[in-house]
Amino acid sequence: MSTSASPVGFRGPKSLLDLASPWTVAGIVALLTVIRLVAAATVGLTEDEAYYRLWAMAPAWGYYDHPPMVAWWIAAGQAIFGDTLLGIRFFTVISVSLGSLAIWRAGAILTSDARIAGRAVVWFNATLLVGIGAMIATPDVPSAFFWGLALWAMLELVHRDDGRWWLAVGLFAGLGLLAKYSGLFLGGGIVLWMLVVPGQWRWLASPWLWLGGILALALFAPVVMWNAANDWASFAKQFGRVAGDQFDERFIPEFLLAEIGLIGPLMLPFLVVGIIGIAKSPRRMAPGNWLVLLSGLPFLAYLLVHGLHDRVQGNWPAPLYPAVALIAAQGAALVGVSARRKRGWERLRMLVAPVGIGLSLLLIVHASLGAGFVTTKDPTKQLRGWDTFSAEIDRMRETAGAQWIGAVHYTVTGELAFHLPDVPVFGVVEPLRYANLPDPDTALLQKPGLVLDEHRRLGTDILGGRFDRFEQIGTVTRTANGVAIATYDVWLVDGAKGDPTGRTGPIDAQAD
Repeated sequence: MSTSASPVGFRGPKSLLDLASPWTVAGIVALLTVIRLVAAATVGLTEDEAYYRLWAMAPAWGYYDHPPMVAWWIAAGQAIFGDTLLGIRFFTVISVSLGSLAIWRAGAILTSDARIAGRAVVWFNATLLVGIGAMIATPDVPSAFFWGLALWAMLELVHRDDGRWWLAVGLFAGLGLLAKYSGLFLGGGIVLWMLVVPGQWRWLASPWLWLGGILALALFAPVVMWNAANDWASFAKQFGRVAGDQFDERFIPEFLLAEIGLIGPLMLPFLVVGIIGIAKSPRRMAPGNWLVLLSGLPFLAYLLVHGLHDRVQGNWPAPLYPAVALIAAQGAALVGVSARRKRGWERLRMLVAPVGIGLSLLLIVHASLGAGFVTTKDPTKQLRGWDTFSAEIDRMRETAGAQWIGAVHYTVTGELAFHLPDVPVFGVVEPLRYANLPDPDTALLQKPGLVLDEHRRLGTDILGGRFDRFEQIGTVTRTANGVAIATYDVWLVDGAKGDPTGRTGPIDAQAD
């Protein structure tokens, strides 16, 4: 059965790029993919990417911060392109292109209108979150990818009225849980949809639903087992964020403003129109559109609750962006009740994609070249200056006769390990972050080394508890285009008392 009728309303004249043609849409996505691959191979690693690269060196079923999917993708890319920027990011970029195919099919199911489906794909790629985030290897990308695939499979289920599609839903939902724990909210959204939309509760009697659920849980079970074997480290870290200690009114406006910018202010009016259009549509007659709307509500509600006590990072809602594009694209087909309004909406509609894609490309150029300027507020500063900084640290190491490098912050550990592949680099606090890596060579750690401390977390008492001898030999500032980004104390240490990284024995908890 059909999930909904094609929206009735203003279509507007065709632009020079006919989004009704799958070849046009495929060409746009292919061109953007090539640009992203080039950028992925040239733009320096973000700090978190460098950390996730360490995970990929020891693929496992879980890590301190997240489930394993991002590490697996990085390891797979490295198997093809080596330990390079492109190898680390290849599958991240490709997943956005493949996810665009699922959005195309989802739009076609929802509206039976190829032009609206094409617009959803292009607008998805025109959001700043996707335009920039598509080339950054973080858990949000595989999480959004599998969430989008699960949403597409659900729409096929409704469209075809074939319970076997629950197996595909379970597969993609389970893989999404291997990417990020936020995938749990998708299950809540599906249950909400079955409760709200008449006739959908009947699926509880279908064995296919339960088999799909079992499949999802089976895929997730090894992550639970990894947590059980590692003091529930990942669960404790992530699920511990749910409750806050105090109310802070700053974070909700900050979150909403960030999402307006990442979605795009020009797309936002069409998103609002699309939401209103779905809300006014009969639930029984439009179960597919109601699915798109309701499936993300539990996750959105959690983000808003989280924002009452802590900051919500702008990239966290990434799994909701396929639905955002599908709803906004339909909103663009619903607007306009008079000739004057039609012309205004048409001008706005034609600006959404070029402005969004254009801004994304400008930011990519800025990240690649610096565009001649960097400021202390520049969000790209975290990926700048690491090559020259690492070279300076290595020069100090050689001059001091040190044989290894230790870092307090995990991002510094990751960046130094990437830029100095021939030098042993260790994290000297938070050993659970490196739990899956091979145990460090304790004999090597008895020899002289350098320890970098960015936030003065290592006091002399802590250093004295780990080393027989320690001396600050200087400070090094990471800079980009003459702008100071971060300054690090550099300590020469020698005579380690056991394992100073804490991975093969206890360490002083004050530094953790």
